[in-house]
Amino acid sequence: MKRIVNPWAGEPTYHCFGCDPDSEHGLRMEFFEDGEEIVSHWHPRAEFQGWRNTLHGGIQATLADEVASWVVFRKFQTSGVTSRMEVKYKKPVMITDEPITLRAKVVKQMRNVLDIAVELYNAQGELCTMATCVYFLFPKERARDEFGFMEFKTEDEQK
Repeated sequence: MKRIVNPWAGEPTYHCFGCDPDSEHGLRMEFFEDGEEIVSHWHPRAEFQGWRNTLHGGIQATLADEVASWVVFRKFQTSGVTSRMEVKYKKPVMITDEPITLRAKVVKQMRNVLDIAVELYNAQGELCTMATCVYFLFPKERARDEFGFMEFKTEDEQK
């Protein structure tokens, strides 16, 4: 598994709730490439609680959407937008259960539209949440020129 370098980290106008490592109130997710999958190991915090000791379902959906976006960034070297998302909650995720693991990969592509499957596992390796995120990809030039997209590399590629 190879750690993906966040090219926006430290940029003054970068404040992503999902992946800004310096966001005081954000998720501060990190990502790894494992073959065709993008993986994130995440540590829940009490402020993301829904019901007692349970990770809020909206936070679970946000985690799924964020890891799916990193599939787009790394595998397609562009950005895009979520056009639809379906989440299935199978088992509660406890905020004391850490780390949780998210795994995401492309399961279907039709031109510039991707279906990305996401699975969220608790620390015991049990599948708790599944999501399908449908992403619309931007052309690379538009992603770079209009949205400040930068190339996403793994640590070993930067050496």
